[in-house]
Amino acid sequence: MDKNIRKRLEQDLEVAISRLRQMSGAVAVEEIPGAIGDNSPFADEVDEIQANERREIGFATRELLVERVNRLSAALDRLSEGEYGTCVECAEEISPARLHAMPEVQTCVRCQDRIERLGRQYEPEETELQLDED
Repeated sequence: MDKNIRKRLEQDLEVAISRLRQMSGAVAVEEIPGAIGDNSPFADEVDEIQANERREIGFATRELLVERVNRLSAALDRLSEGEYGTCVECAEEISPARLHAMPEVQTCVRCQDRIERLGRQYEPEETELQLDED
């Protein structure tokens, strides 16, 4: 099972990185300024607003992909360390169905619900940070 999980995480990571590379190229092309005038893609104010909107959506999507790449990489690290499938909040086992749906998750459903109600992302406890600094 460990091989299957590793393979899935690596495939998901590869897909996310590939999409990120494609997006970065598309955003770079879209940012090339055109001449202002009748033939310009920004000749009309509405066109400019739509272009800005597409650019903002692209940036937001890219940010989500970067976050997913980081989560997948962290999941591979946890797998290598033998900690994959264990909730980082309560140390209980994460349900297999949850891991199958989102193999990069770090928390069980109960802890994730609590985190979302508190309106925060997972942050290591202060004692954990002190241990890492020693």
